[in-house]
Amino acid sequence: MDATTTTLPSTLKLKIDLTDDQFFQMCQKNRDYRFERTASGELLIMPPTGSDTGRRNVKITTQLDIWNSERNLGEVFDSSTGFILPNGAERSPDASWVKIERWNALTSEQQEKFAPICPDFVVELRSPSDSLKDLQDKMQEYIENGAQLGWLIDRKNKRVEIYRPDKDVEILNNPISLSGENVLPGFVLHLQQIM
Repeated sequence: MDATTTTLPSTLKLKIDLTDDQFFQMCQKNRDYRFERTASGELLIMPPTGSDTGRRNVKITTQLDIWNSERNLGEVFDSSTGFILPNGAERSPDASWVKIERWNALTSEQQEKFAPICPDFVVELRSPSDSLKDLQDKMQEYIENGAQLGWLIDRKNKRVEIYRPDKDVEILNNPISLSGENVLPGFVLHLQQIM
């Protein structure tokens, strides 16, 4: 008997009508998968992060959390955290940060589920299976929904795209560090073990 192999795309897109609560419950009951939902309600099912990408993600989140622990200006979130953006999309950046006053303005119930807020700062680390165009669109969506600073770290091309409101995307080739600018005052992300 011959086995048939089906190759699925790296990200599976489905149109399914779910309430925010139904989407949250589906994510909680299927923790081995990564889900996001577009503003138009399209469900995105992504494979788990590869080990090397996960290792690099932790280095980003750790550096951000150490900086934040010294200043207590906000809250840091990892790649498993979902946010409901103002446009209705439900996204999970690889690393993110929300100003403390914005976080504290949410109810405890909102904080417990996918918080209805766009992070002030977001990072996406491109994994080998990620479409660069999809990530660029996602970064633009964060900025359009209130993020003040975003970094798209593209290891494959050894560059970083920096996103800011009302500015053109800045591209840095082979940077060794990134500045948190006035959004994350004093924060410097060292890229030696990330790029």
